[in-house]
Amino acid sequence: MTTFGYTCMGEQTAPLDLVEHAVAAEAAGFEVAVFSDHFHPWLDEQGQSPFTWSVLGAVAARTERMRLMTMVTCPIGRYHPAIVAQAAATIQILSNGRFTLGLGAGELLNEHVVGGRWASAHERHDQLEEAIEIIRRSSSPSRSMRRAGGTDGSWCSSSTTATSARSRGSSG
Repeated sequence: MTTFGYTCMGEQTAPLDLVEHAVAAEAAGFEVAVFSDHFHPWLDEQGQSPFTWSVLGAVAARTERMRLMTMVTCPIGRYHPAIVAQAAATIQILSNGRFTLGLGAGELLNEHVVGGRWASAHERHDQLEEAIEIIRRSSSPSRSMRRAGGTDGSWCSSSTTATSARSRGSSG
């Protein structure tokens, strides 16, 4: 069966408009909304790029049925994987289990903002695999949003589905 989705492009749309568009998409019968996670707009004229995770929280609160997904978040460089796990777990709770975490190995335009050397695609894919493992460990179904009691002090979170762009054949 075909699934129809709506794309919320933060680099082209103001945050409140993104929320209204997602609400309207659900009302129109769209089954999933995917959200870009970019630090910068593609072009200066676009002038937008809200924090995707805040927009997702607002959309989760205003919708009831439509599934939500990042398209895609890079859990290396700009975000630490533990922070991504915590953000994803929070959206999973706010959306009553309708969230899917889409992950990728990043792109220079949006990931270089924290400084440092831009790694090769091979290095980023290796880092992505490590980040996915950290997210999976942090997201085990037996854990909830609380500080872990273990010696590593990592954050534990509710179960989240992680989808890797690499597993779909993306070369990043």
